[in-house]
Amino acid sequence: MLTAVKEAQRFLSGRVLQPDRRDSMRVPELCRQKLLHYAESFEELARYLEADDGPQNAARAQELAEHESRTEEQQETGTDGQENGTDRQDMLEQRRTLENRMMIGHNLYEMSQIMTQLADELLQCRPMEERYQKMIRHALRAESIYADHFCYLTDRDDSRTICMTIYTDREDICPASAAADMLSVLLRRRLKLSAASPVRIEAEPHCFVFVEEPRYVMLTGFCKVKKEDEQLSGDHYSILESEKGRMTLLLSDGTGSGEEASRDSEKALDLMEKFLEAGYDPYAAADMVNVAFYVEERDISHPTLDLCELDLYDGVCRFLKVGGAVSYIRHGRTVESVRQSSLPLGIFRNLERAHTECTLGDGDQVILMTDGVLAAFPQENAEEILEETIADMQEIGPGEIAEKIIETALHACGGHVKDDMTVLVAGVWENT
Repeated sequence: MLTAVKEAQRFLSGRVLQPDRRDSMRVPELCRQKLLHYAESFEELARYLEADDGPQNAARAQELAEHESRTEEQQETGTDGQENGTDRQDMLEQRRTLENRMMIGHNLYEMSQIMTQLADELLQCRPMEERYQKMIRHALRAESIYADHFCYLTDRDDSRTICMTIYTDREDICPASAAADMLSVLLRRRLKLSAASPVRIEAEPHCFVFVEEPRYVMLTGFCKVKKEDEQLSGDHYSILESEKGRMTLLLSDGTGSGEEASRDSEKALDLMEKFLEAGYDPYAAADMVNVAFYVEERDISHPTLDLCELDLYDGVCRFLKVGGAVSYIRHGRTVESVRQSSLPLGIFRNLERAHTECTLGDGDQVILMTDGVLAAFPQENAEEILEETIADMQEIGPGEIAEKIIETALHACGGHVKDDMTVLVAGVWENT
């Protein structure tokens, strides 16, 4: 986004526009055509590698897997000779090559989608009113901060932003958040520094983007207990913040417990973070991680994945569960459960396209947990018992709720932790 902002500022600095006139700023046309050309090339390569979404490749992979199974049976019965051993090795190499081609093809296709989206990014640009420019310059100059090239930007999501070039001659550290606070007072709008902007103002001019503060703020809390007699927990979680007011909660439970389970769940979250930061859609990112585990040589490497994406501007909350345990949404004394019937990562080549969406309000909370929490309850109706427990809780802080759930689970299992337990809670409140 900052590239487009800088282009807009160069555009504005070279001409004078009427205050009410809007001009569309797009990625420079030559760069846009190059991006579209690259996207088309990547998509063609993906089609070539996956052979029209890979039905033939999938059938071939299944054939290789069946042949490998027959070869293993021959080895167990003692009918396998040196020639069969060589055939099995060849089959394994063919299968690995085929799976790698499928993964590369899928990755190329997703890259083409990102490039196409970037090429079509459109910003509406107009200069800031002259009286506001003078007021901001005067106020910032009193703090030895200097600003220029003011403009408004509005994208397709209709989230208006303010951008400007800022520098300072102060010798001490000058945080950019201070400028955001001053702009909020001067313009009577709740503004904050964009996640893509520099965090401090320096002597060299830099482009800064200030965005409207979202309607909601989110607080999180967690509590986790590892399996008894284990040194490491097989559960990991992560919380990501995007540039456009979106928070993403990630929770993964490795297969089994101990070091290998911890390594698998940590790998799943690390890959998810990298794909999301690269601009992948959450489902596409999860699909890529699934493929990475699908081609894993270890058959027991199948961690779960829980993803919850929350838009702090409108409160829309989206869930994606890949083998994860039940999640809960707490609306005061009412509790709603979120379930999706899906298997963990890496069992099948393609993920089921299942997701759940809801809207949160002031004081609502999202509760993610691993299956170790449910396993602590001996009854078959563990989910219903936990739902009632959450509804009866008096605690409102996310950390308190997470600790209370773990405490209840420990009491139910008599203190004998048979599986890793992790609870991640996120609550939203009106930004007043």
